[in-house]
Amino acid sequence: MKVDRRSFLAFMIGGAAGTALSPLPWKITDDISIWSQNWPWIPVPAKGEISRVNSACTLCPGGCGISVKKVDERVIKIEGLEGHPVNDGGLCPLGNSGAQLLYGPTRIRTPLKKIDGRWQKISWQDAITEIAAQLRQLRADGAAHTVGWIAGSDRGTVPALFNRFLSVYGSPNFWRMPSMWDAYELALYLTQGTRSMAGFDIENADFILSFGSGLIEGWGAPGYMFRAKSKMRKAGGRMDQIEPRLSKTAAKADHWISINPGTEGALAFGLAHVIIKEQLYNRNFVDGYTHGLSERFQQTIDGFPPEIAAKITGISAGTILTLARDFAAARRPLAICGQGQGHLPGSLQTFLAVHTLNALVGNINQPGGVWAVPEPDYIDWPELEMDGVAANGLQQPRIDGAGTQRHPHARYLLHRLPEVINASAESPLQVLFIANANPAYSLPDTAAVAKAFEKIPMVVSFSSYMDETSALADMLLPNHMFLERYQDVAGAYGFAKPIISLVQPAVEPRYNTRHVGDVVIQLAKELGHTIGAAFPWDDYNSCLEETLGDRWDGLVEDSFWVDDSYSGTQWADAFETDSTQYEFTNNDI
Repeated sequence: MKVDRRSFLAFMIGGAAGTALSPLPWKITDDISIWSQNWPWIPVPAKGEISRVNSACTLCPGGCGISVKKVDERVIKIEGLEGHPVNDGGLCPLGNSGAQLLYGPTRIRTPLKKIDGRWQKISWQDAITEIAAQLRQLRADGAAHTVGWIAGSDRGTVPALFNRFLSVYGSPNFWRMPSMWDAYELALYLTQGTRSMAGFDIENADFILSFGSGLIEGWGAPGYMFRAKSKMRKAGGRMDQIEPRLSKTAAKADHWISINPGTEGALAFGLAHVIIKEQLYNRNFVDGYTHGLSERFQQTIDGFPPEIAAKITGISAGTILTLARDFAAARRPLAICGQGQGHLPGSLQTFLAVHTLNALVGNINQPGGVWAVPEPDYIDWPELEMDGVAANGLQQPRIDGAGTQRHPHARYLLHRLPEVINASAESPLQVLFIANANPAYSLPDTAAVAKAFEKIPMVVSFSSYMDETSALADMLLPNHMFLERYQDVAGAYGFAKPIISLVQPAVEPRYNTRHVGDVVIQLAKELGHTIGAAFPWDDYNSCLEETLGDRWDGLVEDSFWVDDSYSGTQWADAFETDSTQYEFTNNDI
C-alpha cells in the first residue's frame, strides 16, 4: 500500500492524539512516580516524629515569622507563621528555600585562613588568638581607630555587640549596609526631627502613589507588603506605579506611568506645585503643624509647574495635573519611593520630595499613611568604662566622613569607603570585620571594593557561605546558619508598629561553626582589661536572654512581640525639630 506524505502525517497525528486520550500515558506517569520513590539516590525524609519550631527568617530585612517543620531532627519544610503580625502565614520563595541553605554544599564548615592564596583549616582558638594579637598591637601603636566593622543591620543585640566592641576598643568605624532606609531615616530626621524607622500603613490606604517601589518584588518586608497590598486592593484602593520600566509591580498597578529615569523628585515637586497652587492640601495639618511652606520651599515649588515638570519627566502636563488632583482628593493617600527592592540608598532629595506629598495631604502618623516608628528600646547594658586608648580612638574622624561638616546628618557612608581606601597610599583600615553582609556584591562598584579589600591587611568574614566577600577575606569564621541559632530581629522594614521577632534554633549546628556573638564575646575576653570587662556574659544566649528580660518567655513561645497599643504620636507631639513642627524647609531640599 502506497502511503504519501499527507497520509503519513495524518496517521502519526491521529496515533499521538489517540494515545494521549487513552489511560496509557497517565498510567506510565503514575508508575514512574512510584518507582522513583524507591530509587536510592532520591532524598526522602526518614519516617519519624513530626515537630515544629516557631522562628523568624533573617534572609532579608523583612523579619517574617516562620514555622519550621521537622521529621526527628531534620528540617523538611519552612512555612510562614500563622498569626505573625508581619506576614501572617505568607512567605516569599527565598524564605521557603531556607532548608536548602541549611543542607547546601556551599556552606563553610570550619574556620579557614588564607595562606599563599589558598584556604587552610585553622582552629577557633588559633584564629581568635591571632586576631587578638593583631588588635592588641594596633592599640599599642595608637591605631585603634583603624579597625572597622560592616554589618547587615544596626538593630538588635548582635549589631549592638559589634558596636560595643568597637567603642570599648577605640574605633568609631561601624557601618551597616546601605539601602533606601538610610534615605528614609534621614528624611524623617530632617523634616520631623526624629531618628525613626519609616512604617507604611498600606492596607488602610486608598490611593498608593509608588515612585518605583517594587511592592510585590521584595520591597520592605515582603510578607507584609504582599498581604497589605492585597487588603488595600480588596477594599477598593487604587495604586499607580511611576517608573521607567514595566516591572511586575507596574504590570499589576491600576496605572503605569512611564517616567524618564532619575526624574522622580521633579515629578513629586510638580505634583506638590499643583496641590499648593490649587489649595488642595490639608489645611488643618499644614496651617497648624508645619513650618516653612511659604518661605524658601515655596520658591522651590515655583520652579516646577506642570509644563516644566513635563519636560523633565517625559510625563504630559495633563497627566501631572490629573494625578495631583486625584492624589489630594483621596481619603487616605500615601506616596512611597525607593526603587525596586530598595537595596540601594537612592537620592535624598527624591525621598524628601515624595515625603512632602504625604505632608501636604496630612497623612503622617495617620491610618493609611506614613509613620515614624520608634525602634524597640530594650537593650539596656552597663555603661562602658573606657581607657585612654579607647577615648582617643573615638575622637578620631570616621573614615567614611559621616558626621563631618560635609555630611553632618549621615550616620553611615559605606559606599565611600572603597574610594577613601583606594585613594590612600596605605589603607586607613588595618582590620575589617564583616558579618551578615556581602559588600563585594551589593555595593555599586564591585571592582573598587575588591581593590580596597586587597589593601586591608586583615579582613575577617563571618559568612556561612563562600560568597563574593568571603572570597576576598583573609580569614573565615563561619556563623551558625539562622536555623541553628538564637537571635533577635528588632523591627521589620516598612511595618507600622514596633516589633521584635525571635530567631530560634530548629536543629543543632551541623558543622564546626560558631555564633558570631560568641566570637565577639570570646575575642573581647581574649583582649582583657576594660574590653573584656565590657562583656560580662558567658555566651551570646545568656546575653540575649538577659537583654530581653520579661519578654523572653513570651518570645520563646510565640516568636514575636508587637506593641499593639502603638497608634503613632499625635501631631502636637510628633515633631522634634527646632520649630516643634514639620519642616518643609531645610538645606537638603
